[in-house]
Amino acid sequence: MIIKASQRAYGRELAAHLMNAEDNEHIMLHELSGFVSNDLQGAFEEAHALSKATRAQKYLFSISLNPPPDADIKISDFEDAASLIEKKLGLSGQPRAMVLHEKYGRLHAHLVYSRIDTENMRAIHLPHFKRKLMDVACQLYRTHDWQLPNGLEKHEKGRKENYGLAEHQQ
Repeated sequence: MIIKASQRAYGRELAAHLMNAEDNEHIMLHELSGFVSNDLQGAFEEAHALSKATRAQKYLFSISLNPPPDADIKISDFEDAASLIEKKLGLSGQPRAMVLHEKYGRLHAHLVYSRIDTENMRAIHLPHFKRKLMDVACQLYRTHDWQLPNGLEKHEKGRKENYGLAEHQQ
């Protein structure tokens, strides 16, 4: 599964984009958890309001999950991927939204997390998130027996070729 992500602001525009019926055949707000609001725009406005108590300008973390074109994907596969991403990035328990799109007969998903940690009133720092998401993508490709794209194959190979000090001294 190809995973792309970015830290961002402008929740109102993001909500409009995700719920845009012109670009997608089917749209489904699959999950909205941890927010008081029960609609996407309201949820993102909540995250924006909380961010005002911090210095965070990019209060959302947006992720797109794109399975291979020939993959037989289920909604539970997107939920499993979301769980892996949460654990890897330290976003467990954060408010999140999951929107499913079907475009040209192909299902893909968008996850959006609030980066605002309400207990400590600070934005969650996400160091090296692109590398960590590439690790998750490789894991998903291996789990589902999908053919790794060249870019992920090189990433995975590079991780295996790195070895520690003890192995170097040996």
